[in-house]
Amino acid sequence: MSNRLDGRVADITGAGSGIGLASARRLAAEGARVVCADVDPASGEKAAAEVGGLFVQADVTDERAVEAMFATTVATYGRLDIAFNNAGISPPEDDSILVTGLDAWKRVQEVNLTSVYLCCKYAIGHMRARGKGSIINTASFVATMGAATSQISYTASKGGVLAMSRELGVQFAREGIRVNALCPGPVNTPLLQELFAKDPERAARRLVHIPMGRFAEADEIAAAVAFLASDDSSFMTASTFLVDGGIAGAYVTPL
Repeated sequence: MSNRLDGRVADITGAGSGIGLASARRLAAEGARVVCADVDPASGEKAAAEVGGLFVQADVTDERAVEAMFATTVATYGRLDIAFNNAGISPPEDDSILVTGLDAWKRVQEVNLTSVYLCCKYAIGHMRARGKGSIINTASFVATMGAATSQISYTASKGGVLAMSRELGVQFAREGIRVNALCPGPVNTPLLQELFAKDPERAARRLVHIPMGRFAEADEIAAAVAFLASDDSSFMTASTFLVDGGIAGAYVTPL
């Protein structure tokens, strides 16, 4: 493993499981000091202990909690280099627009989109003080294409993350702050496993559209996070970084 993140400080939301946990492990392995933020203290503390980092309990929909999270990061480590704004939900109540209620719609928007707005708002303030930084926002391949197996609020929230990341990447480019949208395909995480265990037909219907014939592993997405966090991606900002097994490029997939 390289040491390309030596001396850097990374803040990861949703670090207790899935892509967030895999990314905490990967960034720490590459030399970063990692702040593991999660709403669940049990999983968050466990993640932080594993990577030798700091746990911060934070509800990312709460502005004061987000502000305090980044302030704690900087107070502890003296800097903020990387913000991986990853926390998100995909509840079963979020379905077709015909059946999804307004409460479910609002909840997903708050966790998936408003939280990214808040995290960017406060991370950028700290990064401007140093004149550099990398922000990675978790969007999704569904932000770039449509699905008949709809999760309407999830899709809309990720489209918002994509557009916001593009705008911020342009706005702050000359201040040394890069903002990119990471767009994973379906990932073999507890969130996806829970969703598809309840509806195997939906899982099969989605799997057939992946040219590689499988879901991604969280470690594969974490590798993309490490790339976007590092100077290896120093000329990338405002980008849509697809890591989707070829879904967005496919018309007919292999048998």
